[in-house]
Amino acid sequence: MSFKKVSVIGLGYIGLPTAAVLASRGMQVIGVDINQTAVDTINAGKIHIVEPDLDIVVRSVVSTGNLKATTIPEAAEVFMIAVPTPFYASDDGSHKPNLSYIEAAATAIAPVLEKGNIVILESTSPVGTTEKLAAWLAAARPDLSFPQQKGDSADIKVAHCPERVLPGYVLQELVSNDRVIGGMSNACSERAVELYKTFVRGDCIITNARTAEMAKLTENSFRDVNIAFANELSVICDKLKINVWELVKLANRHPRVNILNPGPGVGGHCIAVDPWFIVDSCPEEANIIRQARLTNDAKPYYVIDQIIKAADQFKRPVIACLGLAFKADIDDLRESPALQIVKELAVLNIGKILAVEPNVQVIPESLIQAGVEQVILESALDVANVIVVLVDHKEFKAADRTQLAAKVVIDTRGIV
Repeated sequence: MSFKKVSVIGLGYIGLPTAAVLASRGMQVIGVDINQTAVDTINAGKIHIVEPDLDIVVRSVVSTGNLKATTIPEAAEVFMIAVPTPFYASDDGSHKPNLSYIEAAATAIAPVLEKGNIVILESTSPVGTTEKLAAWLAAARPDLSFPQQKGDSADIKVAHCPERVLPGYVLQELVSNDRVIGGMSNACSERAVELYKTFVRGDCIITNARTAEMAKLTENSFRDVNIAFANELSVICDKLKINVWELVKLANRHPRVNILNPGPGVGGHCIAVDPWFIVDSCPEEANIIRQARLTNDAKPYYVIDQIIKAADQFKRPVIACLGLAFKADIDDLRESPALQIVKELAVLNIGKILAVEPNVQVIPESLIQAGVEQVILESALDVANVIVVLVDHKEFKAADRTQLAAKVVIDTRGIV
């Protein structure tokens, strides 16, 4: 095996499964994270996130010694960076990418880099970020050469390979999905392919770093535009008294039509974020992409208006919000429109707000402070007079429909 020791920087929803899969292939993997609790949890053979079967793999590779977590980077042959790329906080609605986590990762690994290493950026990134990463590393290690200086003959290889997995299916898709690999030189790309071929059954397609960065942003922007179309349709159908779920099914019977389902908005760390990276790079040109983001960002407020109207029918409204995660059967609350809706409802003080989220043991402190009560599904169906389906968790799909007959139901997922 050409790779014996790999370091994964960032042990979140992508980094930890990637580290576990690599370790399961017999490599020694050093997982690095600034969160001491996450490090301690992993070293105990446990996991700090919800992902099917991941706990079994982590327990196995920790017990064999192939996976070790730490807060301080060590020397390795490969450094895979899988840290967040959020936005800077702003009051003006701008969405400026915050690359400080990637820069911090570069600063952390720079002292332990050695000639022959490859650094792979997996974090979803604005176009040009891989080049910035290489520049940060070169500034920190002037004794080493990098692809922007020496091309194929550089001491350190640098490439971008964006993750493209679906939460809930990460372990399967890490192995089965095709990978787009963009090196800063041909030698960088070829070395990265060698690594991914150790665990990827899908094709590894080589391109340059900028195209690889744009490929991931394009995939999620395409889906965002499609969802925006569906969300806009759902609002139109409400006004015209048409069942949007039936409409979408009928339209999709056309052989060249594939409309995604509407929902309460768009969440997660990809689709709700990545299109803004394109808009930030080309604000004058990215008009449809920007409008799709605005349409999807407006959908939670449309749902809130529906809930307010429903609550007005009752003297003492009790509103049960089913789901807080951004998609079904996971615990991930990042950029979740469901969570946003519940937060807004709590501030509006229109009635008692109940939250049902079977995948989260304790709801966010901000909701508790706002008076939101976490309950199980059975309790919510007993006491609520308004039921709002925000996430299509399997528990909600299996619920007894007769219990909903006497309720006002707002179903943003089409499961009732």
